[in-house]
Amino acid sequence: MTTSVRRLPGWAQAVAALVLVLAVLFAGIRLAVLPGVKDLFGTETHDRSGPALLTSVQDMSRYDAASGNFQVVVDLEKDAKFLPDAIRGTRTLYVGAGTVDAYVDLGQVGEKDVSVDADRTSATLRLPHARLGRPALDPDRSYAVSKQRGLLDRLGDLFSDNPNSEQAVQKLAVRHIGEAARDSGLTARAEANTTAMLQGLLRSLGFTRVHISYGTPAR
Repeated sequence: MTTSVRRLPGWAQAVAALVLVLAVLFAGIRLAVLPGVKDLFGTETHDRSGPALLTSVQDMSRYDAASGNFQVVVDLEKDAKFLPDAIRGTRTLYVGAGTVDAYVDLGQVGEKDVSVDADRTSATLRLPHARLGRPALDPDRSYAVSKQRGLLDRLGDLFSDNPNSEQAVQKLAVRHIGEAARDSGLTARAEANTTAMLQGLLRSLGFTRVHISYGTPAR
């Protein structure tokens, strides 16, 4: 006796496959909400980084006299010619927070920049103008608010070694923070603080008159 097996039509096979996929997804959702199952299939983080190596040591002679905290919202959009944004293009909204230090380099002060009278009661110092350090972006206070990517960009991220890189917006945030620091009067504040510090120090050593100016140090 021969038994014949009827094969399902093509549309029926497609429906059966769809039902199977939905069943697997539904089972995954049910497992995710069951108590204890989430921990069972959760991920673990392992730090296998090597030890930090000391590459150089540099003596510091600058006095950090002021520090400014800045925050900037970066809105970076990249478009492709002749293609809609839904196909090719990115737009990232990023909040960058960081600090900029203002300092006076006391290592540039030479013997000609310091004069003391005979009875050591009056001192005159000429210091270099305060300068701004490099902006330091704080990763704990900086974050991406939103990211929009076209279809081709999303596909490219799948094959990229560094998907969703925020390097471009971070560089923009650092640049804008540096520009804001230059317009903030931070160097003037640093010079005023340096003057107050040195006057207090020299007066504690017995000087009654202390004059401090800023400009190009004598050579």
